[in-house]
Amino acid sequence: MKCELAQEYAALSVYGELSDDQAHQLQQHLGGCEECSRELEALQALQKAMSLLTVAEPSPNLLARTRIRLEEALDAMPHGSWLLRVWQRFQQALARLSAVPVMASALLLFGTAVGIYAGYCAGVHVHDSEEARLILSAPPQSSDTPGLIASVSGIVQQPDSEQVEVHYNRLVPETIHGSLDDPQIRRLLLVGTQNRVNPDVRGDSVSLLADECRAGHQCSGGPIRNALMLALRTDRNAVVRLKALNGLQPYIADDMQVRDAILESLLNDSDPRIRTQAITLIEPVEGDSSVRQVLHAVSLEDDNPQIRIVSRQVLDQIPQIQ
Repeated sequence: MKCELAQEYAALSVYGELSDDQAHQLQQHLGGCEECSRELEALQALQKAMSLLTVAEPSPNLLARTRIRLEEALDAMPHGSWLLRVWQRFQQALARLSAVPVMASALLLFGTAVGIYAGYCAGVHVHDSEEARLILSAPPQSSDTPGLIASVSGIVQQPDSEQVEVHYNRLVPETIHGSLDDPQIRRLLLVGTQNRVNPDVRGDSVSLLADECRAGHQCSGGPIRNALMLALRTDRNAVVRLKALNGLQPYIADDMQVRDAILESLLNDSDPRIRTQAITLIEPVEGDSSVRQVLHAVSLEDDNPQIRIVSRQVLDQIPQIQ
């Protein structure tokens, strides 16, 4: 056996990767080669020193956030997409890690993590674009208002009534009267949630749709849910985000995407009122492992001490993690 091959075998032997036959060949070579014996001793010393180092564990916050974002990215991608194939390869790679040396395992995990992160970014972009498309592309429900709607310019609700007056623009400003249950009124409100010029219109639209959902007035359709989720994630106004959060309450128990959006707000939203309200809304579904992970992360790491206390109180009421 040549020294080059012996040194390769020595590196593999440190991690127990040699067959019995290869180990026997290496021992025979080491018996007559002092240089390769010193090489093996150096590798063994390095491996022992590395084993004494503390292995850094990922924080619960990172694990929970990664799971939420990965699930959202997978849900947003079409069936059979390249992201799904990356995820399947990642699972297969994990199954093979026990048979790979430490350095190769680290390189594999690094490369896979880069691929997953790139896929997540692409998935989030597709997911948000698809939500906006669903909101704005729903076909008109009535022939009373033909043509494209340019914008919604104002909303007035009659006191103590389901009647609402919506001012909107096409080629010329127009107005329509009707109930909040009217499909055309709802379509205009959905358009109003996308108004980036007039924040009052956007806030009023989100508020009215959220109130309708909380009152149980036939809000099971996808466009309203998507509009509220989009407002919760992207609106710069904390009051609008809070209204959208409250409007999503009826969906929490049965809709995983809504639940993940609320957990994301609990982790990332800058307003403590929204994070506190998110804890209140997800408490009935604390049996979900994602909910428990996020609550645990928030109870340890949130900047607001009151939110940490509330999260801890909710966790203490869950027998599975006491």
